[in-house]
Amino acid sequence: MAGFFKRIFSLSSAEAHNIIDKLEDPVKMTEQGIRELKKDLEDAMQNFAEVKAIAIRSERDMEKSRTGATDWERKAMALLQQGQSGKLDADKADRLATEALGRKEECSTQYNIAKKASDSQNQTVQALQKNIDTLKSKIQQYENELVTLKARAKTASATKKINKQLSSVDSSGTVAMLERMKVKVEEEETLALAYSDIAAQPKSLDDEIEKALLTDESKSSSTSEELEALKAKMGIQ
Repeated sequence: MAGFFKRIFSLSSAEAHNIIDKLEDPVKMTEQGIRELKKDLEDAMQNFAEVKAIAIRSERDMEKSRTGATDWERKAMALLQQGQSGKLDADKADRLATEALGRKEECSTQYNIAKKASDSQNQTVQALQKNIDTLKSKIQQYENELVTLKARAKTASATKKINKQLSSVDSSGTVAMLERMKVKVEEEETLALAYSDIAAQPKSLDDEIEKALLTDESKSSSTSEELEALKAKMGIQ
C-alpha cells in the first residue's frame, strides 16, 4: 500500500482525483493503506533492531580488541621491567615481551576491523532511523488527514442529502395549494356570516309583528326616560 500512496502522490492532481473517484470506497482504501504502512513500519522496526544488534556487537568487539591491545602492551612492559631488574632472564624477557607485542598487534588489527564494521553498521542504523522517523511522520500525517476527510465526507453527504430533498420540493405546487386553501377558508367565513344574517331574520309573520312591537316599546321607554331626566335637570316637576 505504500506503493499505492507513492503512485497517487506522483500523479498529477487531475489524475489522482480520477483514480480516487474510481475507488469503491476511498475512506476504506485509505484506512487499508495506513494499516499496510503500519505493517511496513513494523517490518522496518524489526530490521532496525537486527542491524542495531549487529552494531552493538561490533562496538563490543571493538572495545574488547582495544582493551586487549592495551593489556598486551602493559604485559610486554612488565616483562621488560622484570628482565631489567633481574627477576627474569633478559633474553627470555625479550622473547616473551615480543610475543606479547605480537598479541597486541593482533588485537589492534581486530580493533581496526571491528571499528570499520561498527562505523558501517552505525551509518546503516542512522539511515534506518531516519527512514523510520519519516515513515512514522507520514503515518501520523495520513491519520490526521483521514480524520479531517471523514468529517468532511460526512458533512458533504449530509449537505448533499438535504440539498437533494430541497431540490425535490415542488414550491410552486405548495404555494398554489396554500392559495386554494386561503380561498376556501374565505368562502367558509363568508358563508358563515350569511347563515348568521339569515338566522337573525323573523321566521314568520307573528315573529315580525312581535319584533316590531318590541322595537317601538323599546324606543318609547327610552324616550320617556330621557324626558324625565331632562325635567329633573331643569327643576321641572
